[in-house]
Amino acid sequence: MPADSEDPNADVQYHLEVAPEDVADTVLLPGNPERLEKIVAHWDDHEIRAHHREYRTATGSYEGTPISVTSTGIGSPSAAIAVEELARVGTDTFIRVGSCGALQPEMEVGDLVITTGGVRQEGTSDEYVREDYPAVADHEVVSALVAAAERLGYDYHTGVTMSADSFYAGQGRSGYDGFEAASSEDLVDQLVEANVKNIEMEASAILTLANLYGLRGGAVCTVYADRDGGEFRTKGESRAAETATLATHLLAKMDEAKREAGVDRWHAGLSLDLEDV
Repeated sequence: MPADSEDPNADVQYHLEVAPEDVADTVLLPGNPERLEKIVAHWDDHEIRAHHREYRTATGSYEGTPISVTSTGIGSPSAAIAVEELARVGTDTFIRVGSCGALQPEMEVGDLVITTGGVRQEGTSDEYVREDYPAVADHEVVSALVAAAERLGYDYHTGVTMSADSFYAGQGRSGYDGFEAASSEDLVDQLVEANVKNIEMEASAILTLANLYGLRGGAVCTVYADRDGGEFRTKGESRAAETATLATHLLAKMDEAKREAGVDRWHAGLSLDLEDV
């Protein structure tokens, strides 16, 4: 089947232009294609496997664990395409790696936010399932991301993420010429009151699709914008990438421990010696 086929069952995927041999079981999902180089810098080796539109894919290894990265572009529609086509070629774990705006006063620029669940303010996941279906991160992915952040010594927060379809009006920012969307002036305050940790644009769709398909999904973002204090800086840009890379290795070790114990899910009765991984 040629690479430009629109057949969704083709081996080579229409948008990503990847085949089963091109990707690992776990794929990191940044938005910006340029962030790919910052991610693979933490790996032991890598090879670019495809680049089509906003989708750029590389596969390599870290401490003997196969790992891939595919950029998704901005927003949930293109992120959902990436999840769909990667799932078709065998990927079973998806970790969004990105940047976000922090909402809670104790959070600072450069901190990490590890998503446990998502507010589905984006519209893409509504195309798949009823609006009251929850966007929940896989507990194994969350555990691996927390363990990685702890081992690396990075400040992190866990909690609920809001995913929006708009960088400006949808996140309570002014649009062109001072345009204010309906209820935008109260949006941030409402999210803070609800203990939502951060805002970004892809996580809830990724988590929703992963759950619908029985796959693992998670997200880790570096705080660029402090919506409480009004600060915006690209500090700690590589922290999310490094954390997700180590988490991928830890997930592989967790999966190995599950196989040895004859269980399907990771639980507190199983343990990893982090000094050995």
